[in-house]
Amino acid sequence: MAARPQPTARRIGLGHELRQLRKQAGLTIEQAVRGLPFDESTLQRVETGWKSFRQAGHLRDLLERYGVTDCEETDRLVALQREASSREWWTGTGSGANMLSGMQRFLGVESAAREIRQFHPTIVPGLLQTEAYARALHDLHKPIDESTTEFVEQSVRLRMKRQEVLVQEEEPLKAWVVLYEPALRYVIGDAEVMREQYAALARLAARENVTLQVLPQAGSGYVAFHHMNIMILGGGLPTAVQTDTAWFTVAVTDKPREVGRFSRMFDAMVADALPPGDTPKFLQQLSREIQE
Repeated sequence: MAARPQPTARRIGLGHELRQLRKQAGLTIEQAVRGLPFDESTLQRVETGWKSFRQAGHLRDLLERYGVTDCEETDRLVALQREASSREWWTGTGSGANMLSGMQRFLGVESAAREIRQFHPTIVPGLLQTEAYARALHDLHKPIDESTTEFVEQSVRLRMKRQEVLVQEEEPLKAWVVLYEPALRYVIGDAEVMREQYAALARLAARENVTLQVLPQAGSGYVAFHHMNIMILGGGLPTAVQTDTAWFTVAVTDKPREVGRFSRMFDAMVADALPPGDTPKFLQQLSREIQE
C-alpha cells in the first residue's frame, strides 16, 4: 500500500498563495470549483498543503478564474506545483516592490506554525519588533536596498500583522527566542526607539506562551552566523526552517537533515543563554544604560 502523501513546505506555501488569490477574488471554495474538473474537497486539500493538482491544466484553470492574467506569475505557480513534493531548499526571490510576493510561500508555512523558535545575530527578530523599530530598520536599509516608501510601509504593516498571533486570546502562537546581546545593544533609530523596544520585549517575556533568553556577548559558546526561524507546525505537518540569503531571498526547507542541523544550532545557544527569568532584569539594565 502506497504511503499517504505528506505536506511539504513548498506544498503548504503554494496552498497559502492559492487561498490568498481566492480570497482576493471574493470567492468561496464552492464558487471557485464550480464547473471545473475537481471538487471542493480537492481544492481544500490543495490549500492546506495535503494535495497537489494532478494536472497543470487544473491549476491554470483555477488561476484564470481568480483573474491571474500575468503569464510569468502563472508559470511560476505551475513550476512551484511541479516541484511541490520536494523537501529541498527553495526560495522566493525579489527586491524592492516584489519582495513581499516572494515571501508569500514562507508566510504560508509560518501561518500554520504552532510554535516558532528564532535567533538573529544582529537585530531583534521581526516577530518581536515594535512598529517604530521595524520602520527605523527599514529606513536604515532603504538606500541600500533601493526600496520605496510605499514598500517600507507595506512591509511594516505586514510585520505588525504577523505579530498578532502572539497575543491573541485563543491558542496564541508559542515563541522561544534567543536574543543575542550585541543585537540588543545595536541602536536602531534612536534611544527612544530602543527603550520602547526593550519595554515591548519585557511585556512579551511575561506571557506564558513566550520564552525569551539573552545570550551574553561575553560567552565563548556557539553563536550562529545567520538568523534562523524554526517553525513547528504540529498536526502531522512537517517542521520547517527558514533563513534569508545575502541575495535578498527567503529560503525554507522541511528536509529532516537541515531541520535537525538548525535545531542543534538553536539548542546549543539555549544552553549558553541566561535563564528566561533573567530577561526582564537584563532589559531594564539596557534601558538604563542607553539613557546615560
